[in-house]
This record gives sequence, C-alpha cells and structure tokens, in this order.
Amino acid sequence: MPKRIALLGIYHETNTFIETPTTLDDFKNGYWLAGDAIRTEYEGAHHEISGVIEVIDNQPDLELVPVLYVSATPGGMIEKGAYEFILAELMTAIDAVLPLDGCIVVPHGAGVANSYPDMDGHWLGLLREKLGSEIPITGTLDPHANVSPAMASATDALVAYATNPHVDQRVTGRKAAELLVETLRGNRRPVQHLVQLPMAISIEQQYTSQEPCRSLYEFVDQTKEENRLLSASVLLGFPYADVPEMGSAFILVGDEKQNPDVRSLLQSIGQQLADHILHRKEDFNGRKTGISEVLPSLATLPKPILMLDMGDNVGGGAPGNSTHLLDYLEDKSSSLVFCCLYDPMAVLEAGKYKVGDSFRLAMGENGKKLETDVVLDQLSDGKFTESTPKHGGFVNYDMGETAIVKTANGNTIMLTTRRTPPYSLRQMTAFGLEPESFAMIIAKGVNAPIAAYAPVCPTIVQVDTPGVTQADMTLFAYKNRRKPFFPFE
Repeated sequence: MPKRIALLGIYHETNTFIETPTTLDDFKNGYWLAGDAIRTEYEGAHHEISGVIEVIDNQPDLELVPVLYVSATPGGMIEKGAYEFILAELMTAIDAVLPLDGCIVVPHGAGVANSYPDMDGHWLGLLREKLGSEIPITGTLDPHANVSPAMASATDALVAYATNPHVDQRVTGRKAAELLVETLRGNRRPVQHLVQLPMAISIEQQYTSQEPCRSLYEFVDQTKEENRLLSASVLLGFPYADVPEMGSAFILVGDEKQNPDVRSLLQSIGQQLADHILHRKEDFNGRKTGISEVLPSLATLPKPILMLDMGDNVGGGAPGNSTHLLDYLEDKSSSLVFCCLYDPMAVLEAGKYKVGDSFRLAMGENGKKLETDVVLDQLSDGKFTESTPKHGGFVNYDMGETAIVKTANGNTIMLTTRRTPPYSLRQMTAFGLEPESFAMIIAKGVNAPIAAYAPVCPTIVQVDTPGVTQADMTLFAYKNRRKPFFPFE
C-alpha cells in the first residue's frame, strides 16, 4: 500500500489596521477547494501546491491526498465565526482521510482572526495534536509571514519562497515535498529552528533582487551551503499586523541524522544571521518618497514609468480604491496614465451606458472620490489568464464585471467589481490595452507588480501614498508588538 500524504492549507495575509473584516464569503469567493478540486485548480500552475503535486505524483510508493485549501484576498481581520467554521471543516476533512503517513501544509503565515491572533499557529497546533508527533509535517510559507514559535513547533520543516515578487512558489512547493519524501524514506531527520528578530524590514525594502535584500539572501544561502543545512529561509515579515510575532525572522532546518549535534549548530548559525542583519538594520528602513516629491523627477525618466501606489497595496490588504495618486496625476501631469480601481458602484453606473457614450462618473474611495467626465471604452466580464510564473502563482484571474473608461485628459481607468492585485500584465493586454502607450502605469502594490511590469517599464518608482499599507509602519498605532523593536526603538 502506498503511503498517504495529506495536502491542506488555510491561506490569508491579514492587515489588522483595516476596519472591514474578512468574512466567510470572502473565502468562498476566493479559493475554497476540497479534495480533487485542489488538483484540478493547481496541477500544472505556478503555485506551491503545483510543486507539491509534481513531486508526490512522481513517487510510485506515495499517494497524495488533497484535503482542503481555502484562501481569500488579503484584507482585514478574519471574523471569529468564519475562522472557526473553516477550522471545523478542515478537521472534519482530515478525519475523513485518516490514517495518514505524512502531511504537507500551505499556510501564508500572516493570518489573524478575531480571538486568534496567531491563527496559523493555532490551526497548525491542532493539526499536530490530531496527527501525533510521529507523522512528519512539512510546508511552505510566504516570506511575508509573521512566524510564531507555535508555528515552528507544530511542524518539522517550513520553507519560505526566496523571491519577492514571488516567482519561485512552485520551486518552494517542490522543496517542501522533497523534504517530506526524504524524511519518510528515513534519509533525513529534520530539526527546525526559528530566529525571531527584534526588527521589521520596511515593505519598500523587500525587493529581493535589489539591495539590501539581495546581499542578505546571498549571505543566508552561503551560510546554508557552508553548514550543509536542509533549508534556510528569510522571513521578511508583514508589518501591517498588530501581533506579537510581527517582524522579520529566519527559519533554519538541519538534519539530525547527518549531525546529532545539529540543534546547537542551528542556534549558533541563527545568532550569526541575526548579528548580520541587525548590524545593517538601518539599510532596511526605506526612503518613503511622497507624491509631491516624485513628480518633478519624472519628466526625464524613460517611459512607461511603473508608479507603485504603496499606501493602497491590494496584496497587503488595502481596498485598491484610493485616488490620491491618480487624482494628483490627473491634475498635475499631461502624460497618459493607466490605473485600475476597485469600485463596484462605478462599474454599475458605467454599465448603464453604451461604448462611446460620455458621462460624468465618480470613482474611488468614499472619502476622496475622483469625479470627472469620462467616455466608456469597454465593458467585460473581467476574466483573463496568466501563462508564466508571476507573483502569487495564479493562472486564472477574475476581476468581476469590469468597465474601462477614459477621462478628458486621455487617461485610462479600469474599474472592477472584485479586488484584484496587479500581479499580471495580462490585466491590461487581455483587454487590448498596450502598456507602452502610457507614460505612467499606477499599480496598487509595492514589489509584487514588478515581476509583471518590469519587462515593459524601464523605470520603477515607489510612492509613499497615504492608506492602510503606507510605507512608514511607525505611523500605525500598535498595541501588541514587541519592545524594543526597530524601527520604532
């Protein structure tokens, strides 16, 4: 009989500074996949689950048992009842597939539910209790995880993506699955060590292909190879969660079968890595350039310019409806601009007209709407696909009913009924919009959109706009963070 390997996960990046909660419907309208539906959605995709499927399916003596995977777009704190319902569904689904020989988990690592501040540590701990100490559990993490001791103690090995934008998710899934396979074969005995740092890396400094992260990752990789570790992950952290584990970290995995004294080795390496980054902590604090500071420098820069609207980062939980940057460019710039806004009411209003009609339309957030004359360019169902690895690993996108309008200044605004992070250039090209025809493209993100837009945007500018994901974390009112903690102290 083949050994049975469960695959499961609850995946959410929670911004606790957002008043609107994440509901059960948000998960059901996101990804709610049970059993073989997980395989149907992700087999052959660019997601970590795809990597897990690939590895386990290639082992003739192992059987992958997809259990339950739920995910919602990043947003506010998860409602207590929603999390408890999901948890009950997960535990019931696990009971239905017992006995198991191993388990691969796919949390995000920054989930927060009302009454469950360490949501991922909670459900992973219950999973460990149910499976027992002898069943190996490996898994993946988003590097924006805020990792708790409970998460580390409940699992044998967690491996984070090593890129931001996240273009190595499938590779990371393969690594986690291969660790489980080697453990089941008796070739490895993983030991995990968490190093929580008294600091948080600014969100604008988390682009792994540039300094300061590039050198940090190179140092961690070199340390891993020199010490023959199974894995060494950098956790950049997610600063928009007011929880004790908020912050950056390292997760180190060694092999006790190879080295009986691996625990002391991991502690020593952990201290070495901590000293390395803390000595350079000021490099990770960021520049935080505001809207008015950015505009004068744009005229001479190569176009198109990718304008990263950091305060309205959909991938960090923001609504994606802020008009601060768009309104400023409408007023101050004569260059052609593209922007996508989440605004179901504006889509509903635009739907009353025919393509080519002119009308006045209010768009964006309630507190500061952009109201202007527009021409309806097109209406669509908002669906498109992405065939190459991009941040998030998604293949199928659904923005809901979508309207595209042009302002009197010639700027193009895409309006959607579902919050959709700008992870794919196909968000434009699938609807006949040529990125090269714009001088500036506003993307509601910080680093994630770069994987999609860098091939067509020779200039990338991060703009410190106001909002629930603004770059300066010291402006948020934390109650539960650790102290002292950089950059606060």
